[in-house]
Amino acid sequence: MSGLQQAAVEEKTFFGHPRGLMTLFTTELWERFSYYGMRAILLLYLTDQAHGLGLGESLGQAVVSIYGASVYLLSVLGGWFADRVFGARRTVLYGGTVIVAGHLCLALPSTAPAYAGIALVALGTGLLKPNVSTMVGELYEQGDTRRDSAFSIFYMGINIGSFSAPFVVGFLRREFGFHVAFAAAAVGMTLALVAYLLGRRTLHGRGDTPPNPLTAADRPTMIKVSAAVLALLAVVFAWSAWRSGGVGPRPVVDAISYVCFLAPIAYFVMLLRSPLVTPVERQRVRAYIPLFVAAMLFFMLFEQAATTLTTFAASRTQLDLFGIEISPEFFQSVNPFSIVVLAPVFAVIWIRLGDRGPSIGQKFATGLLLAGISFAVMALASSVAGDNLASPLWLVGVYVIQTLGELFLSPVGLAATTVLAPRAFLSQMMALWFLAPAAGQAITAQLVQATEDASDTAYFGGLAVVTIVVAFVVFALAPWIRRHTDVQENTDVRETS
Repeated sequence: MSGLQQAAVEEKTFFGHPRGLMTLFTTELWERFSYYGMRAILLLYLTDQAHGLGLGESLGQAVVSIYGASVYLLSVLGGWFADRVFGARRTVLYGGTVIVAGHLCLALPSTAPAYAGIALVALGTGLLKPNVSTMVGELYEQGDTRRDSAFSIFYMGINIGSFSAPFVVGFLRREFGFHVAFAAAAVGMTLALVAYLLGRRTLHGRGDTPPNPLTAADRPTMIKVSAAVLALLAVVFAWSAWRSGGVGPRPVVDAISYVCFLAPIAYFVMLLRSPLVTPVERQRVRAYIPLFVAAMLFFMLFEQAATTLTTFAASRTQLDLFGIEISPEFFQSVNPFSIVVLAPVFAVIWIRLGDRGPSIGQKFATGLLLAGISFAVMALASSVAGDNLASPLWLVGVYVIQTLGELFLSPVGLAATTVLAPRAFLSQMMALWFLAPAAGQAITAQLVQATEDASDTAYFGGLAVVTIVVAFVVFALAPWIRRHTDVQENTDVRETS
C-alpha cells in the first residue's frame, strides 16, 4: 500500500472517505448556495422598476443569459490558470474571494456596483467552477474504488446547496428586499471560503502546484496569444458598441454572444487541422460535432430556468401550491430535488441494461427531445391559461421533464467528451464541453431580444418545434456517430453512472 493510500485509510472520517472530501463537499455546497441564490433573483432584480435596475423584460433576460454564458466561457480560463499558473487550490481561493466581492457589490443599492457585481461573480465562478471537482479526483489514486462514491457524495453537496438557495434567498427577497438577499449569497460564499481555508490541511497539498506550469520559454508565446485575444475582444466590443449606437448592457450582451459563438468554431477548426490529432481521432472529433450541437440546443432551453421561465413564474403563474403561498424562486428548486430522486434510478437502469442500453447518440437525442417536449408543455400551459394565471403544476412538470433530459445528456456528455478527446487535447476538449452551455445561452440572449413581441405560446412553441426536429436528426445520425466514435458503449454507461 502506498503512502497516499495509507493516509486515506487513516482518515476515514467522512462516510469512509478522506477528510479532504468533507472540506471540498462543504465548500461546493455553500458555493452552489451562493450561485443559485443569486441566479434565482437576478432577473427579478434587473427588471424590477421600483427596487431594481428597471431594465426591459427582454433585455433583462438577455443580460442573465449572457451572465450564465460568461460563467461557462470563463471556466476555460479558470482551468488554464489552475493548470499553468496558480494550481487548483489557489485558483479556487481567488475565485471564491472574487465571488464574495461581486455579491457585496450587488448588495449595494446602486446601478454601477450592480453591473460590476454581476461581472465579478461571473469571473469568480469561472475561476472556481472547474477546479473544485478536479481536486476531488486528486484525493484518490488511480484505481481507488472509492472514487465513484466520492463524486456521488460531492454531487449531493451540489444539490443540497442548489435546492435550498432559492427558498432562503426568495424568502429574504420577499421580506427584506433584493439587497439583503444578495448579501445572503455573499454570506454563503464566505462560509464556503471559511470551510475551504479551515480544511486546507486535510487536502495534504493536493492542487497546490500547477501540473503544467508556465516556463520562461512559454512566456513569449503566451504574451503574443494573450495580446491577440485581447485585441480581438476589443474589436468585437467596439463593433458591438458601434452597431448599438453607444455603450451599455446591450452591446456587452451582443459582444459576449459573438465570442461564445466563435469560440467553439475555433476549437473545432483547431482540433480538425492539428497535426497532433491522428486520423482516427479526427473521425471521433467529427462525430462529436452533432453531439455538441445537441448539447448546445439542450442547454439553450434548460438554462432558461433563470430567464423566460422565471418571467413566466413571476407574471403568469398562480403562486399558490396546495394552499401554500410560494415565490417565483421556488420553481428553481425543483430541478435539484428531482436530480436527487431520479439520479440513483438512472444509475441502476444503465447498469442493468449494460450493452443493451442506448448509444451515446441516442442518449443525446433523447435528452434533447425531452427538452423540446418541456417547451411544448410550456406553450400548452400558456395557451390554456390565456389571460388567466397558469397552475404552478405546469412549471413543476416542465422542470421534472427537463431533469429527465439532463440525466440522459449531461453526465453522458462529460463521459463522451473524455472518451472522444484526442490524446493531445484532453483538457481542451473539456473546455469545449463547457462552451456548449455558453453558446446555448448566448443564443438565448439574442433570441429573447429578437422575439420580444412574440407571445409566450409562439416563443415556447417555436423553440419546441425546432428542438424536436433536431432531436430526430440526431436520432437518425446515431448509427453514424456510433460507427465513427469506435467506443465501447458499455464503458460510457459505467463512467456516467
